[in-house]
Amino acid sequence: MTNQTATPPTSVPPSAPPPAEPFSPTKVIGTLLRVPMFQIVLVLVLICVVFSVLAPGSFPEWGNFRQIIQNVSILAILGIGMTFVIVTSGIDLSIGSVLVFSGVVAAKTMQALGGQGWGVAIIGIVVSVLSGMAWGTLNGFLIAKAKVPPLIVTLGTLGGALGLAQVITGGVDIREVPDVLVDTIGYGDLPATTFPLISVIALVFVVTFAIILHRTRFGLYTYAVGSKEESARRVGVKVDRHLIKIYALSGTMAGLAGILSLSQYSTTAIAGQAQTNLNVIAAVVIGGTSLFGGIGTIFGTVVGLFIPAVLQNGFVIIGVQPFWQQVAVGAVLIAAVYVDQRRRAAATRGRSGSKTSLSKLWSRSP
Repeated sequence: MTNQTATPPTSVPPSAPPPAEPFSPTKVIGTLLRVPMFQIVLVLVLICVVFSVLAPGSFPEWGNFRQIIQNVSILAILGIGMTFVIVTSGIDLSIGSVLVFSGVVAAKTMQALGGQGWGVAIIGIVVSVLSGMAWGTLNGFLIAKAKVPPLIVTLGTLGGALGLAQVITGGVDIREVPDVLVDTIGYGDLPATTFPLISVIALVFVVTFAIILHRTRFGLYTYAVGSKEESARRVGVKVDRHLIKIYALSGTMAGLAGILSLSQYSTTAIAGQAQTNLNVIAAVVIGGTSLFGGIGTIFGTVVGLFIPAVLQNGFVIIGVQPFWQQVAVGAVLIAAVYVDQRRRAAATRGRSGSKTSLSKLWSRSP
């Protein structure tokens, strides 16, 4: 019998990890430049740099920036609701009129109660918010249940809310606003700072609803409805109920903006909100939210709001007619929609190419 010696298995040396790629600032910058959000922020920064160079003694000052921030605050509240609406591929043209109506009803209520204290002011705040919520719920019900297109519904409530506000006031602005609202919310600062309190309120709502949109089931359903409504229904999303909630949210934000506007301007400003809805829609789209639904961020909306605000402020400082601001915003808006369409077309081609490749791979015989 022959003795055989077992040969121990040859151990395979572990493969060395691939060498790490050297850090390349150019590559990092190139990657960032392809991110839509970074592109929007870069546009805002470049605008600020240009105006700082043209007006170094006045534009880059805290007092000027404070004014810009305060001007954006009310629009930021409206932008929250509009972002949710457009992410669902909807539109809300009524927010400016709902703002006016809510402010009028709140002012009338506080005028009837009398007094300058917080008790009357809180009742006015509640009335304004509930008024906006009622209009938003009506919009949502007509869109989700009656199946009327959002453009038609909100165009109708735009006229209805503004007309009722004029009927209630006789077309004359109400200028009796409790001093506590004007002195604290309208023109007050955060204690121990020079930061406007109205901007702090707006910031709290922006952060809260950014978390809701990006980190909760409600936000996930919002993106799902905007991406493909029928698919959302098939996975169990109650689309009609969700749309009613979305438009109720937009109306509620308009009601809140109504009381903030009343506090800041000490008047109902019935004729001063004609372009508000279009300005907010433009800012939301400039901020990267797709008009086709399914894509959008609250942060992008805020940046989109600052672009026209900075343009208007800068034009005034350097002595250019502020009408050019509308031209510039219109150009940026068209560019934003064009980029969005190109991005969606590229994504569609990519999906189509992937399907074609998979089909070819599947059809190959072994």
